[in-house]
Amino acid sequence: MKCKGFRNYIDSERQDVVKRTYKDNHINMTVDHVLAMHKKWLGYTHGEHTIEEILAMVDTVIDDSDPDTSLPNTVHAFQTAEGLRSRYPTKDWLHLIGLLHDLGKVMCYWGEPQWNVVGDTYPVGCAFSDKIVFNEFFGENPDSSHPVYSTTTGAYDEHCGLSKVLMSWGHDEYMYHVLRHNGCSIPEPGLFALRYHSFYPWHQDGAYKHLTSVQDNTLMDLVHQFNEHDLYTKSGAVYDQKERQLLWDSYYKGLCEKYGIGGKLRW
Repeated sequence: MKCKGFRNYIDSERQDVVKRTYKDNHINMTVDHVLAMHKKWLGYTHGEHTIEEILAMVDTVIDDSDPDTSLPNTVHAFQTAEGLRSRYPTKDWLHLIGLLHDLGKVMCYWGEPQWNVVGDTYPVGCAFSDKIVFNEFFGENPDSSHPVYSTTTGAYDEHCGLSKVLMSWGHDEYMYHVLRHNGCSIPEPGLFALRYHSFYPWHQDGAYKHLTSVQDNTLMDLVHQFNEHDLYTKSGAVYDQKERQLLWDSYYKGLCEKYGIGGKLRW
């Protein structure tokens, strides 16, 4: 599905802030940096909080990498979730993924700079694709001249599968690991969609196919289904705080309980 006006990095009114965010991301996102972020964030030392509490925290975050909207992330979360709920009424776990997919941006609330949290994702440890948005900034990334990381396959075997690839750090990786760590029972395809929905160079532009597995490729359709509602609900209903609370109380709170994340989670 294509829609003029979305992911428009040229004519966006937010062009300057978006470009600056991606420049900082692309210069600094090295293998060593990603491993340091795993150590910092995947020790889950940032407290115990419910999903509802995290929703309130990310309501203060406006994504500096997004050229399409300046709405708070909680509004977009419910837009995405309700879009998926309308289109795929029997896949309640997909509705929940819609609500959860940006909650990793809570790292910004806890002080992490936006360039290290938001934006499209891509592998590190191998050559940066020219399909990555604002790829010209990778020229200043130290891994671009690394004897291994600058090669096509880099540190990986061909068709090793995305689960064996070190992805750039950001909110998708963080939220995926938080859910797994806390025993979330959302089906694996749903967690896959959450983890890789921002990997546009792969699922939109066909890059990095030399690293993906057959299983990865079979799940691409689900990623596309998810992204249709991640992107194209931004121009739809804008739920106010009262409406969001009603949706939470009447539906999404129960989904969290159903899939094992109804209480306090370690972050």
